[in-house]
Amino acid sequence: MDSSQSPSETAPSEEITLERRVADLRREEQALRQDLETLRSTYHQLQKQVAEIELNLGRMFQQSLGELEQRKQTLQIAVEQLERRQERIRTEMRTTFAGASQDLAIRVQGFKDYLVGSLQDLVTAAEQLQLLPQAAEPASSTTPAESSEKVDPKPKFAERSFEEEAKEIRALLDRYRSEPDYYGAPWSLRRTFEPVHADRVSNWFFKQGGRGAIRTVGSRLQNILVASAVISVLREFYDDDLRTLILANSPERLGEWRRGLQDCLGISRADFGPEQGVSLFETAEAVTQKADRLLKQGELPLIVIDESEVQVNLSLLQYPLWLGYAADPQAPNSSMRYS
Repeated sequence: MDSSQSPSETAPSEEITLERRVADLRREEQALRQDLETLRSTYHQLQKQVAEIELNLGRMFQQSLGELEQRKQTLQIAVEQLERRQERIRTEMRTTFAGASQDLAIRVQGFKDYLVGSLQDLVTAAEQLQLLPQAAEPASSTTPAESSEKVDPKPKFAERSFEEEAKEIRALLDRYRSEPDYYGAPWSLRRTFEPVHADRVSNWFFKQGGRGAIRTVGSRLQNILVASAVISVLREFYDDDLRTLILANSPERLGEWRRGLQDCLGISRADFGPEQGVSLFETAEAVTQKADRLLKQGELPLIVIDESEVQVNLSLLQYPLWLGYAADPQAPNSSMRYS
């Protein structure tokens, strides 16, 4: 009997094998389809999350941008308000202050002209007296009143008879401007001297005769520089006989003057004090008392009035040298009230 199977016997087994193979493939296909669906679901979820993130980022960006724009507009509005307020204050200062002081300036002008005229008459009389020979007097007969003639009671910078002194003053101002000496001797100007400073000092010497208020340069430090130039020039003529009296209404402002003069003139704290080259005062009464004593001692007081002193005592105007600062560019004396 033959051991090999007939075709009729092998056919069912092959069909069973194929069916199993097909079933396996179908299961694999189903598993792949499930995996694919899972991947698709994950992909869609990721897409949704990315879209949400982009949307949130866009909202945050727009919100931040809007906040920045709002802050920018707020700041611009605040700046515009401050600028308008600044301009309004300046306008009020120019109009109200000038208007209120105009009447006072008119009433004071007559008294001021009288003082200037009287002093000029005294100068003329003194010049005529100096032409006469003077007999020598014993040293023991010298009195304080006679010793006070060592210093001219009224410097005459604006008069024609002092052309040589005027030339020296102009030469000094030109040197300060063109050849600044930052390491010069004490009491010599040591800072940069601009034309605007030179104009103020020149006008004070030659147009106001060393007596009057000049327009402020814009800050206390700049005003101190102008005063330092005046002091430096006067020290060339009067040396230690010149005594500078600073008037300001607070210790802080006087401290600024002390530091500024030290810096501009190369002097030290030892040069400040009641019996030194510079004295600091908070009241006009103390200045007048000190100036009177200096004149009796034969010394020359230079009174410098800080721009914060809006109301100036009329007694200060009697002295031969005084320098004030005015804020009104149209009228140098309009920013000061006299009492």
